[in-house]
Amino acid sequence: MANNLFEITRQLRHNIIRSTTAAGTGHPTSSLSGVEFMTAIMFDGHFRAVLDNPLNINNDRLIFSKGHACPLLYSLYYTAGHLSEDKLMSLRKFGSNIEGHPTMNWEYTEAATGSLGQGLGVAVGMALGLKKEFNDYPLSKGSEAKTQGDSIPNVYCVLGDSEMAEGSVWEAMNSAVYFNLNNLIAVIDLNRLGQRGQTQIGHDTNNMKAKCEAFGWETFVIEEGNDLESCRRVMNEATESKSGKPKMVIAKTYKGARISFLQNKDGWHGKALSQEDCEKALKEIGEVDLKMIGEIPHPLTNLDKTIKKAIKDSPFPKGSEAKTHGDYDKTTEVATRKAYGNALNNLGAINPNIVALDGEMNNSTYSEIFAKNFPDRYYEMFIAEQNMISVASGMSRIGLIPFTSTFAAFWSRAADQIRMGQYSHSNLKIMGSHCGVSIGPDGSSQMAVEDIAIFRTILNSVVLYPSDAVSTDRLMTKIAEHVGISYMRCTRAETPVIYDKTETFEIGGSKTLRSSKNDKITVIAAGITLHEALKAYDELQTKEINIRVIDLYSIKPLDLETLKKANTETNQIVVVEDHYREGGIYEAICGSQTITKPIHSLCVTKMSCSGSPEELLGLMEIDAEAIVKKVLSLV
Repeated sequence: MANNLFEITRQLRHNIIRSTTAAGTGHPTSSLSGVEFMTAIMFDGHFRAVLDNPLNINNDRLIFSKGHACPLLYSLYYTAGHLSEDKLMSLRKFGSNIEGHPTMNWEYTEAATGSLGQGLGVAVGMALGLKKEFNDYPLSKGSEAKTQGDSIPNVYCVLGDSEMAEGSVWEAMNSAVYFNLNNLIAVIDLNRLGQRGQTQIGHDTNNMKAKCEAFGWETFVIEEGNDLESCRRVMNEATESKSGKPKMVIAKTYKGARISFLQNKDGWHGKALSQEDCEKALKEIGEVDLKMIGEIPHPLTNLDKTIKKAIKDSPFPKGSEAKTHGDYDKTTEVATRKAYGNALNNLGAINPNIVALDGEMNNSTYSEIFAKNFPDRYYEMFIAEQNMISVASGMSRIGLIPFTSTFAAFWSRAADQIRMGQYSHSNLKIMGSHCGVSIGPDGSSQMAVEDIAIFRTILNSVVLYPSDAVSTDRLMTKIAEHVGISYMRCTRAETPVIYDKTETFEIGGSKTLRSSKNDKITVIAAGITLHEALKAYDELQTKEINIRVIDLYSIKPLDLETLKKANTETNQIVVVEDHYREGGIYEAICGSQTITKPIHSLCVTKMSCSGSPEELLGLMEIDAEAIVKKVLSLV
């Protein structure tokens, strides 16, 4: 068996070198270092999957967090018989789904990677989701972890040593221990060299081992990480361990391993070999005995194909929408963040696939309501927003519907994770509470005045900013059913309920709340500034000045028909928003190219400070008084 597996290592090296040379670009040396431990994982009886059905819930998962080493990933599946020669040799070519870093265009990619430091967080989410689906999740920290049965899939994650400098990796490591993820096995490819020289700790396995153990992981070291038998022995130990902890394998390897002019040599990162060097390397590796490879029992068919367990297909049952709606009276004032919490709870009662994650803010975001009623579907992620998004992405890949929440300002920390979510086709529902300067005395560090811009830039994202409890409640149902990345911006203060219970709301919609045939100016607002616009309307009525007031609750996509109508029927447009102009509602409208009339912006233009909401809205000139003043200057 050992000789047969050694032939696989030869074939993997051949294919890594051949495919990157054909591409003229890529990361062959970063791929060569991981050949032995990946052979041990994939072809020595550990990795279990029915690759004819990549989405099978019973499959083990494999994430290459060091996404630049994907030539190794693709070569593994070539050897397993699930990637053709033509496909392998199309690496990095235009139109190929075998791209320079793993993307969802290839059916075996579990998560798009390449922005380093994120794969482990996604793996945590997958491991959590699988434990939930297989009823093997301890409900609270400190409760005894159940013994992992053979039926529970493992999640494998390959990390590069350079990315271990990323804080998000350690957020994920902390989280994995907190949730007792004994079905998570990570491998650090400690190959010493980064892009421009030696990494922070080089080959110091004791240093890395101490760090991993300090975080609570059961840790194994392969001192000879390019020796196949050493890798087999240690991977056996790791996979057979019953410690109940996540496992970390540290493999001391060499970049460019087993090719003399590449091994442990600096200056080869991200460089393909010339044709001459390619032939030289292949000769040094030696010919591959395909007959010996064919004698290996296929490692990826040792999972019973007749098992058809899958996440329950539980869309919202017909007629259930009304059950998700809160009962709000127009005589009351309710914070939209509280309406979010109520709606999340009601949705959770209808759809068992809904889970909630929060960044230690659940008594402010009101996800605590869900946590109280569905403790087995609530995940406290603490102050680790980057990891929260990565974990949610992993959960969504398992088929769960994750809602994540924290202060809107703090999502800026996770901007890259959100960005990568679009490439992983993640189904994320993100809520940001305490948005804008209207939060008041907490001060500028807590005020999200950039968040709309961040979320608008995500391809095909949905960005909503409801103004009252009814609109929040109804829109929650819409984003729960929507597949993709959705962001809901919620206000801290209690605001009047302005909509009737029978009102309906759609993604891409708006509401025209005040209008007449005599309107000269349209005021467009959302969230907190909508209430200021309505106050301004009342004040202007006393001066016999008519304005149109539009609640643009859907910032992306926009209600273009309503904007066109306002452009046609009124002379000028005023946009009022509790956000910077850059990337906000004003620029969204301008970018839609629906407005040809003069358009004016009232927005946050100064550095904010502590104060009452009223004082700060006045300071930024986005309150009712400022709207009245602006309108009077235009009529």
